[in-house]
Amino acid sequence: METIRVAVIDDQNIFRQSLAALIRNEEGFELATESVNGDDFLAKLNAATQLPHLALVDMNMPGLNGIELNAILHQKYPTIRVIILSVHGQERLIAKMIHEGVCSYLLKNCDRDELILAIKTVYKSGFYLNANALEAIQKVSAYKTKVVSGISSIPVELTMRETEILRLICQEYSNVEISQRLFLSARTVEGHRNNLLSKIGCRNTAGLVLFAVKHRIYEMIF
Repeated sequence: METIRVAVIDDQNIFRQSLAALIRNEEGFELATESVNGDDFLAKLNAATQLPHLALVDMNMPGLNGIELNAILHQKYPTIRVIILSVHGQERLIAKMIHEGVCSYLLKNCDRDELILAIKTVYKSGFYLNANALEAIQKVSAYKTKVVSGISSIPVELTMRETEILRLICQEYSNVEISQRLFLSARTVEGHRNNLLSKIGCRNTAGLVLFAVKHRIYEMIF
């Protein structure tokens, strides 16, 4: 398995240094860089010979904050997957950041094992949404819209195959694993995944899951 290159961006020195030490000492992980804020991280990316796979990003930082940094990374460095680490647990903020393309949203008081799991899952599947994030998505969706009664009520038209693949994506299956279950080529599954991204208008796999949960195409059990 390829070593997972992880960047840490946080202005709190002890927290950033502790995260960096954890990454350094975890087998299969490599600390790509540590930065005190978004501006510092972007400067290091501009000079880097190899980009990180993932970035652990604090929400509140002086200068370029986590929200602004996430938007720039999606535009300039779309291959870098963002995991937000924040003290803020408001449902609307969690749902907003998932909608804006982050692959995971964790509270800073999460334990070590969940953080490691989130990094590995985001690297493998493109997203990690724990019960807290999924519940936030469902509650915020309920605030904004009436309860969706069925697939026929969703705002885009999905084929039966696309719906089937979307549900498997929500279960964290990779393209290869989905291809094996459905007796399709991995290339065909990738094509369906790209069509879903285009139809739904989301930026990444986490956005697909958000859409599926919001419109009750897939039910998560907490």
